[in-house]
Amino acid sequence: MNTKVNLAGVQLKNPVMTCSGTFGSGMEYGEMVDLNRLGAVVTKGIANVPWPGNPTPRVTEVYGGMLNAIGLQGPGVDVFIERDIPFLKQYDTKIIVNVCGKTKEDYLDVVERLGETDVDMLEINISCPNVKAGALAFGQDPKVAEDITAAIKKVAKQPVIMKLSPNVTDISEMAKAVEAGGADVVSLINTITGMKIDINRRTFALANKTGGMSGPAVKPVAVRMVYQAAQAVKIPVIGMGGIMTADDALEFILAGATAVAVGTANFVNPCTTAEIVDGIEAYMKKYGVEDINELIGAVR
Repeated sequence: MNTKVNLAGVQLKNPVMTCSGTFGSGMEYGEMVDLNRLGAVVTKGIANVPWPGNPTPRVTEVYGGMLNAIGLQGPGVDVFIERDIPFLKQYDTKIIVNVCGKTKEDYLDVVERLGETDVDMLEINISCPNVKAGALAFGQDPKVAEDITAAIKKVAKQPVIMKLSPNVTDISEMAKAVEAGGADVVSLINTITGMKIDINRRTFALANKTGGMSGPAVKPVAVRMVYQAAQAVKIPVIGMGGIMTADDALEFILAGATAVAVGTANFVNPCTTAEIVDGIEAYMKKYGVEDINELIGAVR
């Protein structure tokens, strides 16, 4: 049985990876999950300088999921290169670094510095709804998205994944825009902008007022958008959004995703990713599927 998939020349042992921001940089989960079992570890967002993130409270539960407004808190690229890459290199898994920035120059700085490191792919976050500067404009305007993709591709040494926002009118248009800019892969969806109000305190549940909604409630929206993106572009698609089980992951693959990323489920059950790897293999055995690639976009 073949579970290997190919993302722009990078071969993953299986299609299961982590969602940026839900798995740290792997170290935080390393004692609970055998990272060797994963197709790839996608790190939390890395900026060119340390980011403090948003004020607290910045996480709250909602029906069918959660809202977060972390604001991409992180130590910056220097600490990441010194501490996290050597840790991840101990494991037989691909390393995908999520890159964030507030300006085009911020993104290019990180991409250039990672070009000298031994990481496999870059995922460019142009779609986080919780950072007031930069990302919103980059992720919601097709022309701007195409331009920043092209600028990043000029300096990137690794294949580039562009992460798309669902907070747009036409996801197909955005997918086509980054493909035109030279993207090697697209990933989607990032979180859906939401709000929760504490009726007893008569205030916002998040200090940021709004946050990104994730979890099982967003999955139908995510599956639909992944299907539309896969129909619109010729490059591979990574699907994510509310994946809790192997059945969920298989929906995305059948809709056209070459690989899938698991996010909020990691908070509920840290072993979800490994269980999904097992579940996909069990499904393939049950239905006599010899090659996972036969399932990609197989829905009719």
